Amino acid sequence: MEKRNLRKERIGVVSSNKMEKSIVVNEVKRVKHPMYGKFVLKTKKYVAHDENNDCNEGDTVRIMETRPMSKSKRWRLVEILERAK
Repeated sequence: MEKRNLRKERIGVVSSNKMEKSIVVNEVKRVKHPMYGKFVLKTKKYVAHDENNDCNEGDTVRIMETRPMSKSKRWRLVEILERAK
């Protein structure tokens, strides 16, 4: 059996699900400012493939790196960790 490389995984919140089979996931990091020491929130957006269109805005999801599926989609949905209330 062929061994696959480890793929990056991210956890974030779905900010948009208006596309067909695609979602936009925001990942928020707390980074310490190098000079002042204050923690700053940094956000990063990922466009991920959602095969069954079952994500809604506000859901917390886990996404995994995958082959390029379109111009901007390089991630796919692994699981929905928590549904939006």
